[in-house]
Amino acid sequence: MKYRFNEEDYQKIKAARKANRDKQTDARLKVLELRCEGKKLTEIAKETGFHLSHVSNLIRKYFQEGLSSVAEKHYSGNRRNMSLKEETAFLEPYREGSEKGQTLDVKEIEAAYEERVGHRIGSGQIYRVLGRHGWRKVMPRSRHPKKASEEAIVASKKLRKK
Repeated sequence: MKYRFNEEDYQKIKAARKANRDKQTDARLKVLELRCEGKKLTEIAKETGFHLSHVSNLIRKYFQEGLSSVAEKHYSGNRRNMSLKEETAFLEPYREGSEKGQTLDVKEIEAAYEERVGHRIGSGQIYRVLGRHGWRKVMPRSRHPKKASEEAIVASKKLRKK
């Protein structure tokens, strides 16, 4: 199916492009503007750097869904499962336990988080949630990993003469 642009479409696209401040949106609008000017898909793809099929999809999307489907940003930066306040409230019982000296298990927190949001989460997501709230991994160790054995310490004491 061939899509035909008229003068009214061209003026709307130019106005939207002039009012726009986002580079990615501007590139999509440029595709429509070039098509209004009568350029071929291959020329548009070469000039904008988009793949030929993406250029075709943008034009199809414009005619099926309107200018807003191409000119507006559809994704925001915050794709979290909970707001910051909800995360703080969720972590409060664990914070109280840690202040009392209890050892916390991240797997336990992760399971409760998944139950709360209603789906599985990525392996590192719980660590990003904890990091956002100032938590850090603290593990006590019984001894230094490079500490010499007791026998080596005793042997070195015998070698020294004062």
